[in-house]
Amino acid sequence: MSTSPSSPTSTTSPTSTTSPSTPSFSATPATDDGAPIVRPLTTREAESLIEAAVQAAEGSGVRGSVSVLDAGGHLLGFRRDDAAVLISGETSTRKAFTALQLDAPTADLVELVRPDGLFHTLPTALDRPLLFLAGGVPLHRDGRLIGAIGFGGGAPDQDHRIALSAIAEAGLD
Repeated sequence: MSTSPSSPTSTTSPTSTTSPSTPSFSATPATDDGAPIVRPLTTREAESLIEAAVQAAEGSGVRGSVSVLDAGGHLLGFRRDDAAVLISGETSTRKAFTALQLDAPTADLVELVRPDGLFHTLPTALDRPLLFLAGGVPLHRDGRLIGAIGFGGGAPDQDHRIALSAIAEAGLD
């Protein structure tokens, strides 16, 4: 028995270039709700942020530590200057975690945790303690949170400036 292309048992492929089982990719992938998918923070970007923070710290005469977290709060990169106080490693990571969790620079949150502040109990409310000292800054790409950087070791205003300088140098916002 011979089959023609129009018969139900035909083995020819459909003329369409896309079948239901073949995913189609657009130039800008989107989520189910149509929002564009934002590329996550990469290890290479974390390394660039660390290098930029080290340069800014050296330029300011500050010896400290820098931590970079991804959007899930996982450590992507860390460096402590040989001459930095040991606690700077912990403070840089906690500042980054706080900035990430609240999607705000820690410098902007200090007043909120004072005894009469709106978030006065927040520093101890979580299993992983938050740290409300300047030096933690969230990282965004296309308006979406992708991670955070924290710097510790200098005065709070120095730590904040170093983190901002690293973000600017690395080309993130």
